[in-house]
Amino acid sequence: MLQPKRTKYRREQKNRMKGMAQRGNQLAFGSFGLKNLENCWLTAQQIEAARQAITRKMNREGQLWIRVFPVKPVTKKPLDTRMGKGKGDVYGYVAPITPGRIIFEAEGVSLDIAKEAMRLGANKLPVATKFIVRRDYVE
Repeated sequence: MLQPKRTKYRREQKNRMKGMAQRGNQLAFGSFGLKNLENCWLTAQQIEAARQAITRKMNREGQLWIRVFPVKPVTKKPLDTRMGKGKGDVYGYVAPITPGRIIFEAEGVSLDIAKEAMRLGANKLPVATKFIVRRDYVE
C-alpha cells in the first residue's frame, strides 16, 4: 500500500477542499490520462485497486504513472467508544483530490487499449472521471 515513510505530525485535521486543482491538472508524462471531476479523498487501497486494473488491461506493456499520493493520515475511533477521550488512532492514508487533477497517465499503448484500461481503473474509484488524450497525439 502507498503511505508516507514519515510524517511531521501523526494526526492531521480534516480541512476543506474547495476550488479546482491548481497543480497536477495537465498531462506531464504520458499521452493518455484519467482526470478527476469531483472533490474526494482517494484512499491508498482505491489507488492500488485502480492501478492493478489498468496494468492488467495494458498487459504490462507501455508505462503507467500514478500522479497522486496518499499523504494525509485519517483517524478512526474504536467501535463502542464514548465521545471525548481525544482523537482516534491513524487507520489509513488518503490523497485529497480536487476537480481537474490528473490521477493516472499512460504511454506506449494504443488509444483503444488505453481508453478501456482507464475505464476499468475508473470503475474502482469513488468519483466521476474523464479520459483525456494529449493535444498533439497522433496514432
